[in-house]
Amino acid sequence: MRILILGAGRVGAGLAEMLVQERNDITVVDTSAEALSGLQERFDLRTVQGTATNLEVLFSAGIEDTDILIAVTTYDEVNLVACQLAHRCFNVPQRIARVRSPQWMQHPELLTPEGFAVDVAISPEGTVTDYLKKLIEIPEALQVLEFAHGRVGLLAVRADAGSPMVSYPIKDLRRHLPDIDSRVVAIFRNGKAILPTGDTFVQTDDEVFFLAAAEHIRRVTQELHQIDKPVRRVMIVGGGNVGKRLAEAISDDIISKIIEGNAARCETLAQQLNGKALVLHGDATDETLLEEENVGSMDLFLALTNDDENNIMSALLAKRLGAKRVLALINRKAYAELMEGGEIDIALTPSHTTLGELLRYVRRGDIAAVHTLRRGAAEVLEIVVHGDAKTSRVVGRTVEQLDLPKGVAIGAIVRGTAEASEVLMAHHDTVIAREDHLIVFVTNRKMIPKVEKLFQVSAGFF
Repeated sequence: MRILILGAGRVGAGLAEMLVQERNDITVVDTSAEALSGLQERFDLRTVQGTATNLEVLFSAGIEDTDILIAVTTYDEVNLVACQLAHRCFNVPQRIARVRSPQWMQHPELLTPEGFAVDVAISPEGTVTDYLKKLIEIPEALQVLEFAHGRVGLLAVRADAGSPMVSYPIKDLRRHLPDIDSRVVAIFRNGKAILPTGDTFVQTDDEVFFLAAAEHIRRVTQELHQIDKPVRRVMIVGGGNVGKRLAEAISDDIISKIIEGNAARCETLAQQLNGKALVLHGDATDETLLEEENVGSMDLFLALTNDDENNIMSALLAKRLGAKRVLALINRKAYAELMEGGEIDIALTPSHTTLGELLRYVRRGDIAAVHTLRRGAAEVLEIVVHGDAKTSRVVGRTVEQLDLPKGVAIGAIVRGTAEASEVLMAHHDTVIAREDHLIVFVTNRKMIPKVEKLFQVSAGFF
């Protein structure tokens, strides 16, 4: 597939890295020669230096033969105009734009073919806010993902000493919860992925990823991690778009505190939030300020500024002063991997939350959802099965009969309509039916092209 990426920032570079590994034909356009040379040194792709809305630059980048254009530059206006040009001048079949300002989502008529011709608009701030809200709702989780319109949840929890499943094999989970069907799909131990079997023992500090129907999530969680009290006290560092959106999203249940370093921004926030949060002007790395604001009583401390170092330092300080759980927004992947699991409970890389949303539209086949795990180390896909026994390699076959590549496992199946569906955990003798939604876990991302091919229907289906 020929994919043109406009923007070589963190999202553009991360997307290029993932798609190159899957043998796509990738071209990246950016104004920064340094960013482009860095990509060329690491990956087998083509780069073009120039402005994303320049027709000559787009032509040089091969836009005439492009299957998908993904505009993820820093500026909304550039991304939108690039999609419009791709549609009207080059007839690119699919156009995706990242937009930061909420006005574009509030006025979808502007994105139609008569407007900016955007097929899919991705809002990073909205995606990150939704992600953070789920972590607040389930405080034990390191990651919370949903599939099949919320019918299935995939949670990552850190196994702690004294929990029922620690030091026991995974097969004992059925004995502990005989009335609940769940599935442990992966364990990350010392930074490495393990595809577990029933005889795999859960160890203290393992990151355990499990699938379960939404109504069973809490009961499965308590087998691996001691249940925390609901989050009631939250302190947010950074009054930018994400901090403001989060304070608004949780205001029905929680009155949060926001620490913002810019005085003018504080005044704006106070007016816009209108009592939904307490806005404080100050430096979150100031120990005296944190103590005065009782950071030690906080259930959750979130450092959400654009400065990685400030986020790390304020989160570490809050933890030392007694905050129960701390989360830091860290853009640099290397920093995030160093910090998570130590004093910082969760290191969130925002570009990777956006990548999953983008990948859904790049994958071949009918993909309902894509989520990346552990900053791109693994991926989970919700694949809709089509065809019949003659045109499909999976319909009418049991899970054990499928030629699944190494590092790939089917975790769960959602069967039926959105109004009346049932959640089935995938066992070796489970038969796959037409229109099933399969939750497929992939620890080796190089196998994704093989997964896509497995679920493609033959020409006879059409």
